[in-house]
Amino acid sequence: MRLAEIVRSALRGLAADKLRSALTMLGILIGVAAVILLVAVGNGSARSVAERISALGTDTLTVLSTSRGGGLTLQDAEALHDPVLAPDVRSVSPVVSTPATLTYEGSDHDVGSFVGTTPDWFGASNFPVRTGALFTADDQAQARRVVVLGQTVAEELFGGVDPVGEQVTVSGALFTVIGVLDERSSSGVADANDTAVAPISAVRQVLAGYGPLSSILVEARDSDRVDTVESEIATILDHRVPATDDGTAAYRIQNAAQLLATQTGTADTFTALLGTVAAISLLVGGLGITNIMLVTVTERTREIGIRKALGAPRRVVLSQFLIEATLLSVVGGGLGVAAALIGSRFEIAGVQPVVVPSSVALALGVSVLIGLFFGGLPAARAARLRPIDALRYE
Repeated sequence: MRLAEIVRSALRGLAADKLRSALTMLGILIGVAAVILLVAVGNGSARSVAERISALGTDTLTVLSTSRGGGLTLQDAEALHDPVLAPDVRSVSPVVSTPATLTYEGSDHDVGSFVGTTPDWFGASNFPVRTGALFTADDQAQARRVVVLGQTVAEELFGGVDPVGEQVTVSGALFTVIGVLDERSSSGVADANDTAVAPISAVRQVLAGYGPLSSILVEARDSDRVDTVESEIATILDHRVPATDDGTAAYRIQNAAQLLATQTGTADTFTALLGTVAAISLLVGGLGITNIMLVTVTERTREIGIRKALGAPRRVVLSQFLIEATLLSVVGGGLGVAAALIGSRFEIAGVQPVVVPSSVALALGVSVLIGLFFGGLPAARAARLRPIDALRYE
């Protein structure tokens, strides 16, 4: 019997019980779609985190206070801009951050991060202006109440109106909007565009007070010199910021490049875990194929006996049932890929999935192997039936 005839016979066997075949394919479909989609979600999450960290620049370091005492001061930030002790530092931006409510013509918007800093912060954090202008060193020196808004704040308060030149009220003080920042991608957990930035002198005067800084953003002259800059910062701060009573440093330095590497490794582990969980559902679908094909062999025992009595060799019977199992798996896998590609167009848990081509190929390949492996036992059982026993079967 030729291969084409064996395939046609296998198709007729599957068509004999369409509902059973459809439900079996559904198990494979769900498994393949789950593998591709969950890996895509993990990859999308990793890419989103990497973009946000890279947007800060891998040549930046953030100094944070770990002490409940005095914390970091403006003088500490100024000390880091030392051409002798820290020659590889390009810029130093002291930062104070506080929540605030902005009001414009009766409309209110709560900003989780009203940032006070210096003009160098925009370049170091890679946050350019889209419309209008950034505040200057003179604005900082004169404590002028000017503010640059993030995209979300501008849209919430002003809608389609150009906010540049308008005045907003912040804790009873008037700030003039001089610019709107360019849009920045967000991870879905926190909106990076829901921010407002003003001169640190004005923010401390009106909102935050003259307490410790929230952080210090340091930009290295070159991304290859980040580790050197970290050592230079530590040398300066070790002399200025006393250690805690237990001997630990009263500050910590967050290296953007190291953070990116750590987050990437964590995301890869997370993606592998999601893929493993999804693969279990694919395995369950394979067991479903074994179960259904065993039932099929039992139901078609007399048919197998008749075919073998008429001279059908063992390999033909084996091939037919293997092809039936493989067809169930391949068709279900193909539909699963289609479902996953459609599903990847929508956000899942706030993350835009990014399909990994290798996961599609792997899922399809595994679905074929599942058909061959899990269909092997029923096919071998059918091929081993003796014609006389099969014909006697009721």
